[in-house]
This record gives sequence, C-alpha cells and structure tokens, in this order.
Amino acid sequence: MTQEFHGKCHCGAVRFSYQGEAISQGIRCNCSICIRKGAMMSTESIAAEKIMIDIEAGALGLYEYGTKTAKHYFCKRCGIYPFHQSRSQPGDYRVNLGCLEGVDPFKLEEIFFDGKNLF
Repeated sequence: MTQEFHGKCHCGAVRFSYQGEAISQGIRCNCSICIRKGAMMSTESIAAEKIMIDIEAGALGLYEYGTKTAKHYFCKRCGIYPFHQSRSQPGDYRVNLGCLEGVDPFKLEEIFFDGKNLF
C-alpha cells in the first residue's frame, strides 16, 4: 500500500513529496561521496514524474563528478542533501530518509550498497 511522503532540507527552502511504499529499510553506500555524507537513502527509486519538488529561488545546488551521470542536490542555504538522481538509474531519484517527516533512519534496517567497487 502506498502513502504520501513529505521531505525538506533543514531550513525548508527545498521541499519534496512523493507516493511510495512503507519504509522499513534504507541504503548506506560506501562510494566516495556517500561515505562522506553519511546519509541513509531510500531503497525505492522514484521516477522523475512521480516526485514533486518545490524550491525557493536560488536555493538548490547541484554537484556532479566523474561521468556526471549522478546528480547530487543540496540546499545552498543550510547545506542539507535531500535527494539525488542516481548513476545506476539516471533520471530517477533516491531521497535522504533523514529529510522525510515521520521517518527515523536510526530505526530502519540498514542495507549495504558497495558503490565503491561497483563502477
């Protein structure tokens, strides 16, 4: 059964929502950027047309590296990383579970993803 999730950065300048399955797990990746961010990401990949993103003018930053396929977004005001478009599924989003209202990433089952050795 799907439910609506709402998320935002710390200051609220970057907000998003989507319909998804109940969350019981999250992904921890050891690639060079994820290991530094320390965020737990959604296991569900969200198609671009299924996520609603609302951003205050000038608040969203983008970081790309390597092949520039993955797109890592962050709030320029508070620095929080709310979501990214993944390299393995270009155009689809994964969200930082710590940004979702009512979701405690510390209570979720952790799934390890070996991004360091994947590519």
